[in-house]
Amino acid sequence: MKLTLASRSSYRRALVLAVGLSVEVVPPRVDERAVQRAIGRATASEVASRLARAKAAEVAARVDGLVLGADQVLWDGREVIGKPSDPGDHVRRLQSLRGQCHDLLTGWCLYEGADLVREGLARTTLKVRSDLSDDELRAYVATGEGTDCAGGYAIEGLGGWLFEEVKGDYFNVLGLPLLDVITALRELGWRYPVASEGP
Repeated sequence: MKLTLASRSSYRRALVLAVGLSVEVVPPRVDERAVQRAIGRATASEVASRLARAKAAEVAARVDGLVLGADQVLWDGREVIGKPSDPGDHVRRLQSLRGQCHDLLTGWCLYEGADLVREGLARTTLKVRSDLSDDELRAYVATGEGTDCAGGYAIEGLGGWLFEEVKGDYFNVLGLPLLDVITALRELGWRYPVASEGP
């Protein structure tokens, strides 16, 4: 069975490949800002879900088979925070998160042709260390890590130094709630690849 990943994220691609899924990556042709403007005043959950559906539906219109789409946003309790726009913005975002809890929400879905066949939303709560100095945050930003991630960090790398607690699905922090996606694929008849025994 063919699975296409509608994503530009190298993190999501690495996750699905790590569990043995054979996947083709097709970047979606979706203007995320235009989708968000069309949504208007939506909740963080709605933003993540709508963006995931837009990406998967766009790619599903161009390829055959099952298409997996996902999008992640950060909710700090006041606003949706996306990827940093420049190093100064990156430092300011991390400063605003220092000592605080925030949620990473990932909307995901599976499309086949024009049909939405499964979807879900995962929420993971993270707490950023309160004792981080501005110098530490600037040094982290200078590494370039996290520039293409919601919130501006990659916890699986140097960004691990920024956090003191994670509650929820760790895979979700990496960009895709993998266990939920595997459950959905199993419901659709997919199984772990078992080598056939000889005669």
